[in-house]
Amino acid sequence: MYPFFRSLLVGVSALLLSTGLAFASDVAVSNPKVRLMPGDIPSAGYFKLHNGTNETIKLVGARSDAFGMVHMHMSMKKDGMAHMKAVPEIDVAAGEDFEFAPSGYHLMLMKRSAPLKVGDDVVITLEFEGRDPMPVSFKVVSPAAM
Repeated sequence: MYPFFRSLLVGVSALLLSTGLAFASDVAVSNPKVRLMPGDIPSAGYFKLHNGTNETIKLVGARSDAFGMVHMHMSMKKDGMAHMKAVPEIDVAAGEDFEFAPSGYHLMLMKRSAPLKVGDDVVITLEFEGRDPMPVSFKVVSPAAM
């Protein structure tokens, strides 16, 4: 029976990743997208993170084989000028959502390891303090789609 259940678990995991949803112990990701920029311009990752647990979770980073560097950033305006700053961690309270969206928090995706095109899927693994890493399939979209 064990091989059957293992195959079933692998199949369900692949299905969830292919639908753009990922779940890990009541932590869910929805609407994961990578805004693909031309050439060597860094791309950005956007998604909604839901904390369905009874405690605060801490997102401490992300990584991907598709990019040499992945950082969490926050965009803001100061004195009429757009700025970005790196964010080392993000707390998401129990039962709350946290959104990575244009003109706000985002994953800064730098140093593409291979060419990407609109429609591709890219796995980005979210890293949490005290929790297992969470691989999520992000859909690659054009800048105009955001």
